[in-house]
Amino acid sequence: MRGGDAGGDGRLAVLVLEDGRTFRGRAYGAVGETFGEAVFSTGMTGYQETLTDPSYHRQVVVMTAPHVGNTGVNDEDPESGRIWVSGYVVRDPARRPSNWRSQRSLDEELAAQGVVGISGVDTRALTRHLRERGAMRVGIFSGNAIPDEGTLLARVRQAPEMAGADLSAEVATGEAYVVPAIGTKKFTVAAIDLGIKGMTPRRMAERGIEVHVLPATATLDEVYAVKPDGVFFSNGPGDPSTADHPVALMRGVLERSTALFGICFGNQILGRALGFGTYKLKYGHRGINQPVQDRTTGKVEVTAHNHGFAVDAPLDRVSDTEFGRAEVSHVCLNDQVVEGLQLLDRPAFSVQYHPEAAAGPHDAAYLFDRFVSLMEGQRA
Repeated sequence: MRGGDAGGDGRLAVLVLEDGRTFRGRAYGAVGETFGEAVFSTGMTGYQETLTDPSYHRQVVVMTAPHVGNTGVNDEDPESGRIWVSGYVVRDPARRPSNWRSQRSLDEELAAQGVVGISGVDTRALTRHLRERGAMRVGIFSGNAIPDEGTLLARVRQAPEMAGADLSAEVATGEAYVVPAIGTKKFTVAAIDLGIKGMTPRRMAERGIEVHVLPATATLDEVYAVKPDGVFFSNGPGDPSTADHPVALMRGVLERSTALFGICFGNQILGRALGFGTYKLKYGHRGINQPVQDRTTGKVEVTAHNHGFAVDAPLDRVSDTEFGRAEVSHVCLNDQVVEGLQLLDRPAFSVQYHPEAAAGPHDAAYLFDRFVSLMEGQRA
């Protein structure tokens, strides 16, 4: 649910967590009320890309960096056509943007798109609370939307939970579109949009790939109608345990042994397609400084993440699946969460993090080259 009056005007605001803890501050962005799952992001830059990432649909994002908004907002950096977060929490918003690319302030953009936020909050204390208690439902209320706290808490607890939420179709494109290859066209890829970010097809286009972005509801016949050399499954919001159609679609791709690459939600879909389970992380991984080891090379990468669910696959052995042998290819060094899968007998792999991240580290950009190598191998 998104907010009411446009324009944060300094009125009082309150943030209410479902366990009853409250934080008071000032309205930021739109004035009104909003609900979602409270999560925190550790990125110190790239807030515009975070806000417009469809994977944040129905989530209230708490920024751990204390000063937010100093570079303003422009029309070049969004990852999609709108802001997707349900709400926004910052400690110290910039009084005015200071960047040669800025076209308007962050506060103005949030207000224009009806995104209810709150500023002046002790985001360090809030983040520590979410780390200890876990991600949970939250409401932000400002202006005339602030009755007594008992009423607010009851309304927060009536909001839907993220576990069991099927959201990818809500953020995906309704119509197929094409992102042309840059330079000479070398390959054609069918990209299943489960919440795809704009940077993803751009990274493929830079490698001579013509990308056909298809809706989340695409059928196997529609995928192969574009005569793909490879199939890509994107990031996206929601609980992967509900994603039965994408799982069935991916199984069809695996049966045909077409080169396959998945990112984030796409990694969870591959996990399910191979017969592994998924589970909800206590507070998730979100930010641009997560260490991940590529177990195939031993290299450690600093990576960008945005996921609240993970694949439950064994780290200590190769698994036998319906589609051949599979193994965990990448693992998070902070907590040993599965960060990538690969098949050993078919051309398919996935990662849980974001090699296309903007703004973010570029250590994992090689994964798009690995996808190209798979397609070259299939063609040969």
